[in-house]
Amino acid sequence: MIYTITLNPAIDRLLFIRGELEKRKTNRVVRTEFDCGGKGLHVSHVLNQYHIPNLALGFIGEQNRPEFLDILNKRAISHCFFVEPAKWTRECFVVISETSSGSTMMPEAGFTVSQKNKEKLLFFIKERVQKDDYVVIAGSPPPEFTLDDFKTLFSAVKETGAFLACDLSGEFLLYAAKNGVDFLKPNEEEVKILGHKANEDVLQNIRLLMGKIRYFVVSLGKKGSYVAHNNKIYRVIAPQVTEKSDTGAGDAFVGGFIAGLFENLSIEEVIRKATSVAASKVQYMDSSTFSLEEVEHFKKEISIIEVEGM
Repeated sequence: MIYTITLNPAIDRLLFIRGELEKRKTNRVVRTEFDCGGKGLHVSHVLNQYHIPNLALGFIGEQNRPEFLDILNKRAISHCFFVEPAKWTRECFVVISETSSGSTMMPEAGFTVSQKNKEKLLFFIKERVQKDDYVVIAGSPPPEFTLDDFKTLFSAVKETGAFLACDLSGEFLLYAAKNGVDFLKPNEEEVKILGHKANEDVLQNIRLLMGKIRYFVVSLGKKGSYVAHNNKIYRVIAPQVTEKSDTGAGDAFVGGFIAGLFENLSIEEVIRKATSVAASKVQYMDSSTFSLEEVEHFKKEISIIEVEGM
């Protein structure tokens, strides 16, 4: 079983406009759609497409619980969310142009999670997660969810012996990198901070960090990625696609990567799956859609070069 943890999920309100978003102009919305928001939920969606058993965990507000769960049910995402009374699950407004690429995101902050619900999540992990499972912690924390809160959650997962994957930022990312996880995916700027070598080549920073992390991925956006595993570093060149929205592309990559590991694929096959899922995702305007047929096609267009072995 794979458990995805989204500490601060959202309802993505997709606002479609014609042309570019401009200041001092009436940018009329031509249609509105809704999608699940939050990195862990996007990972769950990818896993669903590959029929891999998974359960989404996290916290949601009572006030708009029906609307949020309706979106999850339409995506067939199995879930166990702990409900915060009298609170609203945040919305993320995503402005998307119908005639050009790219999007603009405006996320709300979310609500403060009670100690009671934090403890419920910890108890669930202790009781349900086994050493053969995978746990993916992804996304930003809710307000007042401290580093100490994260350390407690991190330790609870580590104690189960399960595979731990993290897609985080800020101090949470720093803590995960220092304390050893099975999968980590910083971007090019974040890896410089992690390696304390801001002026060095990205490979220098990867060499410093890869020993503690079984699968260490550095995202380069459209340029692809570096993947470090088993004392080897691979340069991955992504296929060229027509981008409509990059929202959720990194999450799609994580979902594809975890799916490949769960299926016991070779490291190169895992990389091809993850990169292809992300490439397919950017061709769609919402936060999570991708095509399995496109994934199979894109796998053939990916270049993987072993740039360094140890």
